[in-house]
Amino acid sequence: MKRILTLAVFGVVLALSSCTREVSDTSIDTPEVKELTEATNTDVQMDGTAEEVFDNAAGIDAATAGEALGIYGEWGLGLFPNVDNPITGGRCYTVTVTPKDRGVFPKKVVIEFGNDCRINGRVRKGKIVTMYSGPLHIPGNKSVTELDGYFLDSMKITGRFQLQNTTEPGSNQRRFTRTVSAKVYSLNRNIWWSWSGTTVTTQIEGNGTPMFPRDDIFRITFSRKGEYSDGRTWAAETKEPLIKAFTCPWISKGSVFIRTNGREAILDYGKGECDKEATLTINGVSKVIKLR
Repeated sequence: MKRILTLAVFGVVLALSSCTREVSDTSIDTPEVKELTEATNTDVQMDGTAEEVFDNAAGIDAATAGEALGIYGEWGLGLFPNVDNPITGGRCYTVTVTPKDRGVFPKKVVIEFGNDCRINGRVRKGKIVTMYSGPLHIPGNKSVTELDGYFLDSMKITGRFQLQNTTEPGSNQRRFTRTVSAKVYSLNRNIWWSWSGTTVTTQIEGNGTPMFPRDDIFRITFSRKGEYSDGRTWAAETKEPLIKAFTCPWISKGSVFIRTNGREAILDYGKGECDKEATLTINGVSKVIKLR
């Protein structure tokens, strides 16, 4: 699925990559490799799930809310742009803002999908509820998002998602910090995954042209961990900062440690080429994989 917004990245923030990304299977068929590959898949999939929530908070513009609440100010790129429901011929969700008065905060934004909202091939239902302390393009302000009966296809998602503008005073490099503590229930498989962590995204290029995001480049660092319903655990953290350009659908540089039950793998995104290949290394054995 294409990212809902075309902004940029938040730990692949606002990336154009898939929110169901996963690594393809390796040809090394051992229990250790399978477990580490599963942990890698879980990490990128859970991060993609969180991305969509943060995309919604970051993309609220003046046209949507009567006041620019997202990261790009009055020029914000909006919420679910150009997405129509193939059944009804129009948007299948509603947006409610309280209070509607400009400049009055905190402000509550509720995105309600009903029971069968189909966007880009996936079914959503329930509500995404976000409280804003102020516009996110202003340093220091933050949004806190909680999910109310929210489902994505057959997955029920619960949790708390915070996005804060942590740009240093006087800095020309915008920085955003997001924290998440959430759980995904797979109703089809009767299992769940939980995850939590912090991601910091710093815009390292393109800060001088806020009206032209195509030159934006971001540096991403994170640390997160999770648990499966069967008691197994996993963790992931950046080894080398990840680099994501607005014009590239994938992360093009950097690496990540993946750990599970005392075992470790490294997922390397490359040296800067814009492609969907990465290298997964386990026990000194490397395999080129595809990011979907």
